[in-house]
Amino acid sequence: MSRITVALPHSLLPSFSSTLRQFIESPLVVKVFVLHAGDYQSGDPKCEGIQTDALTSGKTLNGLFKYLRTEFLLFVSQSHELQLGQAALERFVDVAQQTGAGLTYADYHEIKAGQRSEHPLIDYQLGSIRDGFDFGAMMLFTGRAVRNALATYGKVANVERAGLYDLRLKVSADHPVVHIQEYLYTKVESDLRKTGEKLFDYVDPRNRAVQVEMEKVATEHLKNIGAYLRPKFSRLPKDTEEYPVEASVVIPVRNREKTVADAVNSVLRQRTQFPFNIIVVDNHSTDRTGDILRELARGNSKVVHQIPLRHDLGIGGCWNEAVLSAQCGKYAVQLDSDDLYSDETTLQRVVDTFRSGNFAMVIGSYRLVDMNLQELPPGLIDHREWTPTNGRNNALRINGLGAPRAFRTFLLRRMLLPNVSYGEDYAAAIRLSREYQIGRIYESLYLCRRWEGNTDAALSIERANRNDIYKDRIRTVEIMARQQLNSRKGRKPAKNRSFR
Repeated sequence: MSRITVALPHSLLPSFSSTLRQFIESPLVVKVFVLHAGDYQSGDPKCEGIQTDALTSGKTLNGLFKYLRTEFLLFVSQSHELQLGQAALERFVDVAQQTGAGLTYADYHEIKAGQRSEHPLIDYQLGSIRDGFDFGAMMLFTGRAVRNALATYGKVANVERAGLYDLRLKVSADHPVVHIQEYLYTKVESDLRKTGEKLFDYVDPRNRAVQVEMEKVATEHLKNIGAYLRPKFSRLPKDTEEYPVEASVVIPVRNREKTVADAVNSVLRQRTQFPFNIIVVDNHSTDRTGDILRELARGNSKVVHQIPLRHDLGIGGCWNEAVLSAQCGKYAVQLDSDDLYSDETTLQRVVDTFRSGNFAMVIGSYRLVDMNLQELPPGLIDHREWTPTNGRNNALRINGLGAPRAFRTFLLRRMLLPNVSYGEDYAAAIRLSREYQIGRIYESLYLCRRWEGNTDAALSIERANRNDIYKDRIRTVEIMARQQLNSRKGRKPAKNRSFR
């Protein structure tokens, strides 16, 4: 069988011609389909234009497969300038053949503002089902795997933007996804924002329609692999513990002398119909944070300043110190050391929500602001993708669930958070959601202050990759647990499913 068909998005940039020429000149490439919006005329016998409104729609992809006669489809997902490395396509094909991969992708070099650097990607795993997983600009699909996947799970869904997401999930259900840890091409990057500026793109209200599509695709995938949970929840076990107060606000902190007093004072301003305290776990700060907290504690008995004996704690470990302490209340409510509650009713609203239902956890909504409390785009982050019927399934697709996060203390004491400083609350939330219902508040309760001191403000690619690997691993563990749960209940993966 002949080798590669290329699907390449058209661009009006001068660099498009050089990118296209590389594929035309490769002896492995039989055909290049140029995906365009009506502004391309083919000038080479290897090339053929396909007019489309959306690069990754179900209509576009299903149309491509009608013409696929080669062993592989190389889908180029971005229209940036690309430069193929030495024997790059040969290496893609060789690895795909040796491994039996359904999808193969590779590391790449990138050029940002004229500077060339390495851009390593991460390995794909069972939990890599988030729609933002980075495959780079080139994804090599094996034709046989695509045909098998579509025969088993149905053709690519009738969606405008989530078609490529649907395709790779269906292929990954029964075929290996292989990462080549070699830099096989160079991409000229046009998005020069820092990681902290990209962090909230997916929850921008303007992207709501896309999020709905992605949720449908992800939910169908969970059904296909036997990890979907029906909207039926366990009753909470009886809480027999005694507590000194109704609620405790937990603030883990290390070296936040500029912001910690603001955070504590925003809690002290809370008006509640119940007693509460603030447990600040000072993780051996080396700046003035400790002095500030000692002064606040001297002036108000509600402030509990804890310094752990251990020196190996991450944020999750600090949370465990607070939750396991005798001072912790019935509900443990989150506040980061550089953030604020939006007004004096936040704590009361969280506790009222707990009391209104059979909730193991309550999650609020927050607003992005700068250090002067001026709103930053996209503004309100309400995570409305979390719905009572499908929230715990959709939670496996996204990287965050909202803030503030609050827990029933007795459940958290039984489970505890992972002793890490990234993803610890996400791990606890999806673990609890496997069994219990999560309460949601969609109005803003919390001000998330973005500044250069945020831990996720400007991450290196290595650090960002490490974070993504960890959250994917959390999802992998959770998916495996849900598969086992469904297996014990006699529920099998739902084959031949697709939505229209």
